[in-house]
Amino acid sequence: MRKSFILIILLNSFVSLAQQTGTITDARDGKVYKTVVIGTQTWTTENLNVSKFRNGDPIPEAKTDEEWTNAGIYGNPAWCYYDNDQANGTKYGKLYNWYAVNDPRGLAPAGFHIATDTEWIILSDFLGGESIAGKKMKTTIGWIENGDGTNTSGFSGLPGGSRSNYGSFDDVGNYGFWWSRWEYNTYDAGNRSLAHYDGYLYRNSSLKGRGLSVRCVKD
Repeated sequence: MRKSFILIILLNSFVSLAQQTGTITDARDGKVYKTVVIGTQTWTTENLNVSKFRNGDPIPEAKTDEEWTNAGIYGNPAWCYYDNDQANGTKYGKLYNWYAVNDPRGLAPAGFHIATDTEWIILSDFLGGESIAGKKMKTTIGWIENGDGTNTSGFSGLPGGSRSNYGSFDDVGNYGFWWSRWEYNTYDAGNRSLAHYDGYLYRNSSLKGRGLSVRCVKD
């Protein structure tokens, strides 16, 4: 009887977590993003897909390899769609270089911000640690080679791939990458990634000119 009672409590707790969802509307373009509460944090469950800073200034789109490379060399903000295909933007959102993420004009919607390294650690700790958090964060479909997750966290991490600092596109279907506000050094900044082949949430650093996805957490 006692074991059944404990099981009911645990199931109710899981359902409660899964049901703590909501939405936010980005005033810049009216786009609605879904959100989920994970522990003490509220995360967007979709990758950012905006082309303006919070003050209304446009973020340059870099389509050609040359445009993308030069943005990184000169430390200018830029965004693109994976393979420069807007259909990928609908599914995966935009890829941004770190100069867009760190721009003082603000990339995240009002009331939200790009997560710090510490906030990513809080998320992974709540989900049981980096070695198992990833499986709980990956979507249940969309990853190659049976690499789908359980998405019990509600994070809904997709394998949106990346763009190198030289402009080439890589890893859609294999990896998902998300910037953090952690500046590793003059040339590199921190990010988190999920891979198709395991359940880790990886902590990495990448060249600031690379193009990665962006998730936001509530202020």
